[in-house]
Amino acid sequence: MSAKDAQKLANGKNLDLVKIAPQANPPVCKIMDFGKYKYELSKKEKEARKNQKIVDVKEVRLSPSIESHDLSVKANNASKFLKNGDKVKVTMKFRGRELANTTKGQTIIKQFASILEEVSTVEKEPKLEGKQLIMILAPKNA
Repeated sequence: MSAKDAQKLANGKNLDLVKIAPQANPPVCKIMDFGKYKYELSKKEKEARKNQKIVDVKEVRLSPSIESHDLSVKANNASKFLKNGDKVKVTMKFRGRELANTTKGQTIIKQFASILEEVSTVEKEPKLEGKQLIMILAPKNA
């Protein structure tokens, strides 16, 4: 049908003539209430945003001279974060001469990951960035 006829038909029904596929030959149009369509689209977007889970990154700081009990306390806190669905960033800062013994820090951080292996997966392996050793743990999917 011609564009004029379609426009007359839409005006007769108090609706809008909307181009669905303007690239097609001939262009495809639809008669609809455009205001209602935009309102329903915004409703769907709002509903989708409401159902999204925002993943936070919580940080747990360790030191190279941490004792085993302190490590288990930090692991318990990290497991709570992981059970809530958050990621955990484990950082170990080296100060002064501690930077010479980064291997001890590596073993401590790997021990920390092994304590949490039931509830987490290692997303980013331990890596030395400047004076910090950083590892990221993600929650395990149920």
